[in-house]
Amino acid sequence: MKSRDRNGDKAKFAGAGDETVGNGWRFRRSGGLTILECVPLARLDWIVHGFSTRGGGISSLLASREEEKSARLLNLGFTDWDARKNVMENRVRWLKALNAEDFTLRPLRQVHSDAIELVGGADSSPSRPVSPGSVRSGDGMISNQPGLLLSVQTADCLPILLVDSKQRSIAAIHAGWRGTLQRIAMKAVGKMRMEFGTRPENVVAAVGPGIGPCCYEVGYEVAREFDSQFADAALWFDEKFERLAGDEEPNPLPWLTMAPPGHPLPPPRTSLNLAAANRSILIRAGLRAQYIFLCGLCTSCRGDLFFSYRNEKTTGRLLNSVGMRPTSSSS
Repeated sequence: MKSRDRNGDKAKFAGAGDETVGNGWRFRRSGGLTILECVPLARLDWIVHGFSTRGGGISSLLASREEEKSARLLNLGFTDWDARKNVMENRVRWLKALNAEDFTLRPLRQVHSDAIELVGGADSSPSRPVSPGSVRSGDGMISNQPGLLLSVQTADCLPILLVDSKQRSIAAIHAGWRGTLQRIAMKAVGKMRMEFGTRPENVVAAVGPGIGPCCYEVGYEVAREFDSQFADAALWFDEKFERLAGDEEPNPLPWLTMAPPGHPLPPPRTSLNLAAANRSILIRAGLRAQYIFLCGLCTSCRGDLFFSYRNEKTTGRLLNSVGMRPTSSSS
């Protein structure tokens, strides 16, 4: 499936001041960076949060793409093509732009799992790490300790930030199709409930930019997995889902397709809407539908704003962060 024009709205956001995206979202400029914010979270003065965009750093992706040879990218993940010192400087810039210089950055070594880490207490350190260090493996974090900036990396997968406005606890989740299939967002809400006494109806969810159904096609294996786990899975796919979910093996006899010898037709694919799937999962976890905010921006379409692994293969990583301000500065 072809993606939409990736640069059609480029002028609307590039280099501008605060810009409203709609659906409770806006861009703002800070420290030379453009940050995507969920407005309901931004109104909580004890919360700091943001979804990064690709510009404003010191990384340079010297690939075959001529237009990026002079670009300065805010790559916030440790990748093979970028120098570690560049990523560390980019992370310092990210903390500064969020006004979170005194926060301890807490990333994860993401493995497309449903593992949720409890972060805080003895696990905390005042050292504000911006390098890999002793990073734990998993795809979600929860905490109720101020001064920690929980952060997940993305480049098409879906970032989800959760804030319990009553018990004052937070979560950051990385949800690709595997994590979504394993209901990682629901499990994060459950762990917040167990650890902090969170009531799901008090949780605000910000579902950030990820690859949209316009650009995200998956095969019959993924369709069958979702069909086996969710009664309403068909609502998150296009019209080809029903056929793919029931297929044991598409094109089992290539000679019946009338294709030339050695040129079998590619297996059929269907589009998956990760944001819609996770919204449904969060509602099942007990969240109120009106407290779930989807930004609606596709990382694949909006290559001017975001990194996209599917489009670029060799690319950077976005950072999606949430933290609680120290008690002394909260109201």
